[in-house]
Amino acid sequence: MLFDLIKRTIDIVGSLVLLVAFSPVIIATTLAIKFTSQGPLFADTPKRVGKGGRLFHPYKFRSMIVNAHNLLKTDPRFIKLYEQYKKSSYKLHEDPRITPAGKFIRKHSIDEVPQFINVLRGEMSIVGPRPYYPDELKEQLSKHNDKQKLLKDVLSVRPGITGYWQVSGRSDVHFDKRFEMDAYYARKKSILLDILILLKTPWAMISGKGAV
Repeated sequence: MLFDLIKRTIDIVGSLVLLVAFSPVIIATTLAIKFTSQGPLFADTPKRVGKGGRLFHPYKFRSMIVNAHNLLKTDPRFIKLYEQYKKSSYKLHEDPRITPAGKFIRKHSIDEVPQFINVLRGEMSIVGPRPYYPDELKEQLSKHNDKQKLLKDVLSVRPGITGYWQVSGRSDVHFDKRFEMDAYYARKKSILLDILILLKTPWAMISGKGAV
């Protein structure tokens, strides 16, 4: 399909160019993480659901304490926080696991920059739906059973670093609406739509609207 060929070409060329363009940010972020917290440079996040339901590991700069995702589920200190996490569409507006540098990194989506590596590997696209956690999909779709019919659409495209939901309020948009937006993108996918989303992305990063 011509669209897929053009999009993949844009993904490869765009990722290489942007990795070079973001190199000063990458260096600064690396130093900030190393000097403000102990642990690896990249986050130890669980796998996400990709195109066709295939699982992959997204590369992200670490913005939280080490083993943050597992601790949220297993550490007694975070029992109430985990319940809040599930109730608020798997997002937390006040999260004690975030490191000193992490809040700034997350607010401006700098933690997502390493995902250009996932794009080069063919696991993600520059533009597409935000990838979901497997348990997030399972639990949220059980609560919003009417959205189950949209799952095939959402998983028919590669997840993206930026996308329709990401430039439309991010965490201010709850799961049911987000899922509808992801399905809409998958059905209406076009180079023009990708360009419109890309044009909105810089402001979404600078403003940090809806970021947690």
